Amino acid sequence: MMDSSETPPSDRKEEQPPASLPLPAAFLEFLGENGLDPTLYSMADTIPRYIRLKPGTESRMVTEIESELKCDLRKVSWLPDFYAIPPEIQIAGSKAYQQGKIYGIDAASGATILALDVQQGDHVLDLCAAPGAKLCMLADMLGSTGSLTGVDVAKHRLAACRTMLQKYSIGDRSRLFVADGTSFSILPANSNLGSMEGYIGTENNESMLSEWTSKRSWKDRQKSKKAKTAGLPSSSEPELIYYGKDSGLVGLQKHYVLSPSTDDAACTSGYDKVLVDAECTHDGSIKHIQKFEFWGWKTLDRRVLDAERTGSLLHLQLGLLTNGFRLLKTGGSLVYSTCSLTVAQNENVVQQFLSRYPSAELLKIDSADSWPCRSGNIEKTLRFDPLTSQTSGLFVAKFVKLPTSSIS
Repeated sequence: MMDSSETPPSDRKEEQPPASLPLPAAFLEFLGENGLDPTLYSMADTIPRYIRLKPGTESRMVTEIESELKCDLRKVSWLPDFYAIPPEIQIAGSKAYQQGKIYGIDAASGATILALDVQQGDHVLDLCAAPGAKLCMLADMLGSTGSLTGVDVAKHRLAACRTMLQKYSIGDRSRLFVADGTSFSILPANSNLGSMEGYIGTENNESMLSEWTSKRSWKDRQKSKKAKTAGLPSSSEPELIYYGKDSGLVGLQKHYVLSPSTDDAACTSGYDKVLVDAECTHDGSIKHIQKFEFWGWKTLDRRVLDAERTGSLLHLQLGLLTNGFRLLKTGGSLVYSTCSLTVAQNENVVQQFLSRYPSAELLKIDSADSWPCRSGNIEKTLRFDPLTSQTSGLFVAKFVKLPTSSIS
């Protein structure tokens, strides 16, 4: 899901939408149909911009960053390493950003990552990884153990994730796949070492993965060129576009790395933690909606208000949640989130999912007791919004995967 507060990897000049603007009638109708308050969209000038300091950055750097940005950095008391700055401050041109010491990420998005409660040694899956700020925070929390797998259907957006992991020097234990998140089925590389006999140290070195490099081989370039010339459709097989030196892939044969899993295998060898930050209408991202003043309100009609697209989104969201849960090991936890404020894309999706999968159970997010958020319409779910939280809008639900033997 695109979070408009996440900093893009480029250093281009950022757009400056007005603090408030008249909303078109069609969008006001959309808000009315979904029981949403239009006055939320006049609050952009009161919502801070949030940045996260790379862990390990010395506290003295705060003063230096304040001097460079010409503003105070207000520590977010409930979110480690997060700071609030005035909404008009741009960070992309700063040395701190260019040198990989800070990145932009909304505080509500940071809370989503904390809700996942990543522990040392966890195998973590981010099923909708682009544009990368949440992926970076996950990598930071893993540290020097475990593994991180990022998936996104858009190759150019996943390439931005790769740029961020490299820029912040946190990609050693990561791997990135261009794939459909509703059907992705590759398990953690180190979760089933016992089944790897015959895939390591074989004579077929041509298909063995060496340390990753940004330079493609002549063979790969020719294969891509032939596919384009022949007008061939892209393969449904996931495309591995990055893997770190400690990701567990170096020395493995490529066909092993790309081998799909079974549901039974996922229960025992799946991911410990899964994040499904699903594609949505983005109506809860106030600053994102305001940018349609630049992009054109007709674009808003097509990307947010179109009924057919919204119906497709609901199907996609349920598909992403379902597949993310399938890849979760028994006892593992999954966080589902969207930056929509609508019930249809949040509570309704959760209810539909729970009715289909008895092994899924909602979990209370204990750390949320100190967060500036409110309860969703289903117990144990959370909602952030500009009025309550001084953040963009975000819905969060956390699930655990129960052993099938415990289901009565």
